[in-house]
Amino acid sequence: MRYLHSSEYVKIPQGVSVEVHSRNIRVKGPRGVLVKDLSHVNMEMVKEKSGKRIRVTVWHGSRKDLACLNTVCTHIKNMIMGVTKGYRYKMRMVYAHFPINVTVSDDGDYLEIRNFLGEKRTRRVNMLPGVVCSRSESVKDEIILIGNDIEQVAQSAANIHQSCLVKEKDIRKFLDGVYVSEKGPIPEYD
Repeated sequence: MRYLHSSEYVKIPQGVSVEVHSRNIRVKGPRGVLVKDLSHVNMEMVKEKSGKRIRVTVWHGSRKDLACLNTVCTHIKNMIMGVTKGYRYKMRMVYAHFPINVTVSDDGDYLEIRNFLGEKRTRRVNMLPGVVCSRSESVKDEIILIGNDIEQVAQSAANIHQSCLVKEKDIRKFLDGVYVSEKGPIPEYD
């Protein structure tokens, strides 16, 4: 079954400006600017004349098109949240015997992981553009990733996790690694 017309609205908060030009979205806020190209999606995106919300419309859409409609609206909401509050991922180092040593660069561009399962090899993980990595001051064995783009921050966390996978051992027994312990927008009290 095809639906003739379906539309969703995304509210634009005060202090944030959104520009929509041929399905390219540019969101500007107090923390910076995010740009996303959604030209591959067959939808109509219009900023209303009042300037307070964006209308995303699908004409003659199937169920998959309606699911894509919600996905596009969520992407826009994530961009708005990123330029107003930003995103923070906290990762914890878990080890049983060999303590994992993590060294973060001065500018937070990359980190080096040493002594994982007692290995001599140094693992270097580069952060994606716009993501800053740091060690936690209050909690031992914790890494904090901060950025505006949720996709970049989450992918950087996944790259760190992937670099510390246990090979050729029983993963039920060897639980060593670096895992995401907390994720979400940066709280106001920090």
